[in-house]
Amino acid sequence: MKKIFVLSIVLWLGFHLGATKYYVNSESGDDSNNGTHMSAPFASLSKVNTLKLNPGDQILLARGCVFKGTLELQNQAGTKNKPIVVSSYSHNNSAKEKPLIEANGFLNGILIINCSNILIKDIEITAKGGGFKTDVKLKNYMCCGVLVTTSKAGEYKNILLQNLTVRDVFFEKEGFSRGAGEVKTANGKQNYGWGIRFINATEDAVLKDLTVKDCTIKNVAHTGLKFTGKGKSIHNIQVFNNDVIETGGPGIQMSGVHTGHVKGNRVNHSGSNNDSRKWGRGSGLWTWGTSDVIIEHNSFKNANGPGDSAGCHIDYNCNNIIVQYNLSAYNAGGFCEILGNNYNCAYRYNVSVNDGHRVKGKDGAFQEGKIFWLSGYQGNKKRSGPFNSYFYNNTMYVNKGIVAKIAVNNASSGVLIANNIFHIEGDCKAVLGDQYNPQKKGASRVKNIVFKNNLYLNKSNWPKEVLIQDEQPIIGNARFVNAGGSSLQDYLPLNAELIKNKGIEIEMLPGDSIGLINGLKVRRDILDTKIKGLPDMGAIELK
Repeated sequence: MKKIFVLSIVLWLGFHLGATKYYVNSESGDDSNNGTHMSAPFASLSKVNTLKLNPGDQILLARGCVFKGTLELQNQAGTKNKPIVVSSYSHNNSAKEKPLIEANGFLNGILIINCSNILIKDIEITAKGGGFKTDVKLKNYMCCGVLVTTSKAGEYKNILLQNLTVRDVFFEKEGFSRGAGEVKTANGKQNYGWGIRFINATEDAVLKDLTVKDCTIKNVAHTGLKFTGKGKSIHNIQVFNNDVIETGGPGIQMSGVHTGHVKGNRVNHSGSNNDSRKWGRGSGLWTWGTSDVIIEHNSFKNANGPGDSAGCHIDYNCNNIIVQYNLSAYNAGGFCEILGNNYNCAYRYNVSVNDGHRVKGKDGAFQEGKIFWLSGYQGNKKRSGPFNSYFYNNTMYVNKGIVAKIAVNNASSGVLIANNIFHIEGDCKAVLGDQYNPQKKGASRVKNIVFKNNLYLNKSNWPKEVLIQDEQPIIGNARFVNAGGSSLQDYLPLNAELIKNKGIEIEMLPGDSIGLINGLKVRRDILDTKIKGLPDMGAIELK
């Protein structure tokens, strides 16, 4: 009898201490059910929000069902091997669509506060705007498809968002029009909808080991995917293989991040203005106050807006940002943009197609588009830097219908430009770097320059008015396979005599003891071809 009693206790403990699956079905469920069987599911997200979860527990939403409201996880923690999971299940053979969270009238579709070891996957979220149940006029509010944040000191880690669809997220109801001057503010001051946000503004709190992969973010009023940390309080982000489409602001943005890897993402039509609720301005990706991030093998296309709106730009107060192996195409603001107080950043082995087509003064544009821009802008402070900027083995094509523009701030210090192909079919001119308050003309203070061995279609591809000049330019036609095409392979050069082994080895700039975080030497090109001997010119190595 004693043995049976002990065995019963062990079984009871094992059951209650083990992981539990909670099923939620808005069509057949009831919140009075225990929710632990597919045949007796909960009905609502509000019921789920009351649960105290244990490591390994799963919240499973029925596929094909619509759930209104917000799913909230607060002060919940799994373990590394047993994360808390929010996902989906099929309750009949015909339900294949992801469960849909409709967050109209709520500030978030999914809210995660002070949590660790969380996996959210296979869910769709939308919030089409309006419907907030309050008489108070809301100002500077946001509605997020997913918000991960903190409210108290501590270390919160291992948050994985996978295969989510976040679409049609707006704060204001349809028909609302943003103010005409709103797009000229630094980030917008009105109420917006955002795709996925990570925010850590809490003293002595750290958010770390954050992954967003295989997600689709589409048609949101402001930024698609945004990380905001106070004093670099967000550590180690991974952003892999996401589609970010038609965002009213930037596609992907990070501020206050330390260490990250952004790879394999497809960003298209950032800065979209196809809805009057959208901000209407934004680069495909940009960083601010961020360090040690590699941005590679992404595509950034069709960025729109009267300012910024490059494919990928490095805003001020960053260091060790590497932009490599990316396709940048038809972005209004340009290709390379490095602002002030940035240290040891690089663009290398990228292909740029018809970037920088924006014309200042046309359609409300207050900045020129620029294929190449070193800006000393660092907010309200005196212009300074950027410092130790490396720009090598990029391939740039601009068709004859676009006037290519170049700007170099006179306080830039440490500039390497080598082994690039500037294939500019039309005119090219020097312009001032007009970031809010246009910089003034003045004597050049640019120093520590290594500018040589670049291939230009003709001598005018680098205007003589630019403060720095190529000491060993090469003039000639790379003869691309399909100049003007939209794929990387279109920019395979056929003129081997000009290209093959004609690059120089890249060395550290004078006065620079750091170089780049993953080294100056590149072993493979943008198409993953091994580099043998001296590098070729441009981003693609001839076999």
